[in-house]
Amino acid sequence: MMQQVLDRNARIAIVHDWCPDFRGGERVLARLCRIFPNAEVFTLFDFLTPEIKAEHFPGVRFHTSPANRLPMVRRYYRSLFFLCPFLIEQFDVTVYDAVISSSAAFARGVITRPDQPHLSYVHSPVRYAWDEQFSYLAQGRLGWGPKGLLCRYLFHRLRSWDTRTANGPDLMLANSSYVRGRIGRIYGRSAEVVHPPVDTDHLPYVSKKSDHYVAASFLAPYKRTDLVIEAFNAMPQRRLVVIGDGQQSSALRRLAGPNVEFAGFLPRADYVQTVASARAMVFAGCEDFGIALAEAQACGTPLVAFARGGAADIVAPLGRAPRPTGVLFRRQDVAAVIEAVERFETEGGAITPQACRDNAMRFSEQRFDEEIAEAFARLAVQIASH
Repeated sequence: MMQQVLDRNARIAIVHDWCPDFRGGERVLARLCRIFPNAEVFTLFDFLTPEIKAEHFPGVRFHTSPANRLPMVRRYYRSLFFLCPFLIEQFDVTVYDAVISSSAAFARGVITRPDQPHLSYVHSPVRYAWDEQFSYLAQGRLGWGPKGLLCRYLFHRLRSWDTRTANGPDLMLANSSYVRGRIGRIYGRSAEVVHPPVDTDHLPYVSKKSDHYVAASFLAPYKRTDLVIEAFNAMPQRRLVVIGDGQQSSALRRLAGPNVEFAGFLPRADYVQTVASARAMVFAGCEDFGIALAEAQACGTPLVAFARGGAADIVAPLGRAPRPTGVLFRRQDVAAVIEAVERFETEGGAITPQACRDNAMRFSEQRFDEEIAEAFARLAVQIASH
């Protein structure tokens, strides 16, 4: 199908916010580079290892901002968010046949020609500038002192830029129904939902589960792994394995009781095996989509998840779906997590690993490729006809 609708010789600029590691956004980026083999990547910061580049981005040329050359910038690049709108506007992509932005913050604001197709795949409107601003300020203990006031003002400036550039893309794709709703409320634009690609073909299906639960994510405040740990502290008879690393790692380790084990960052094979053998994955954050959640389902692992965000698209909820694949809870607090886990323990027999696996097939890489190709082809025809 793609061979028919795409010009394989087209020069495509793919603009991605930044590449600190190979996580969900970078997996989408890698897939886009496979769909468009002549694409070049423009990203503010690139910290990917040569090994990751060789495996996932063979032959792809990366362009970075001047800030990528600052000394030890990997330690503080997130604090440079107030410069990122300016920096993204300095990428000259006007010589390319088309532009695709992979954006959770800044990439969507790249400057394009009026006749240049711009397809924007939106992971999220910039979280900390909009509805999650207050959560970020609270978790960073930023009140009304000088630092807190400065952050609030910079968020205000970022919102102004974000709104001004919202009409730049010709077509917006949202990675979930939740993000589509945020795009409508914040930008006043409609968006189509194209779920991210999940490598279902290479994820093992495991029907016999161990006794451990798993929480797997980058350990950032908005992931709310703290709620999961506190809930399992109150359920000492249940074992939790926490996979991942991040700025909250030390604080979460201090919070954890003896029934909570930290695996840290795991190689891919070990990560998949730990998730595939888990009794269930527990997630209390509000994720825009949550590729890790869909991957768990592909392994036959049920989900116990907060009902807001991408989880609402992924989980077939117990009590409502004919073939349930998890339990959703509607309050983002410790008591709700405990209640959901206990419900899974008593009623989870209705959730089968095969139902979870079948549910995840909706998110395959082939489906993503076809939907992106169709949207791009439709956009190219639309621009050419004007």
